[in-house]
Amino acid sequence: MNGWRGRAGRLWAAFDTYGDPAEFRDAMRRLVAELPVGDPVGLFELASAHDATDREAEAAVLYRRALAAGLTGDLRRQAVIQLASTLRNLGRAEESVALLRRERAAGSDELDGAVDAFLALALTDTGREREAVAVLLRALAPHLPRYREPVESRAAGLTG
Repeated sequence: MNGWRGRAGRLWAAFDTYGDPAEFRDAMRRLVAELPVGDPVGLFELASAHDATDREAEAAVLYRRALAAGLTGDLRRQAVIQLASTLRNLGRAEESVALLRRERAAGSDELDGAVDAFLALALTDTGREREAVAVLLRALAPHLPRYREPVESRAAGLTG
């Protein structure tokens, strides 16, 4: 799989050289076809290729299949974030909010800021701008060398 992951990385690095989005998706399909049918990593990469080429509805289905197939580790969290973003783009912001809230509760890693950023975007799309600002302030507060406590307090005050 390591050799395959390297080739997938090179394909993504060449993304901008593809003039036609369908050509990129086809190249990814050919690469994914080398893996066993239903391989979660392959499904994730194929979902990402659809997402990157403005085929969000197809991407959402593929992200869900990758997650259901047992995608793990960093790619699992990336798939959740990307699925939530895709759902928001498809006008399903409430579903995006619910997915990202579950993800925030599931654990913590270096992608916490991305989870919070996409949660804030989804909250904004649902008309909950104050809550979105609170999420972002809570995410920012640990990085402030000064004023951490007042920022956290203000974030709490925004949502009651």
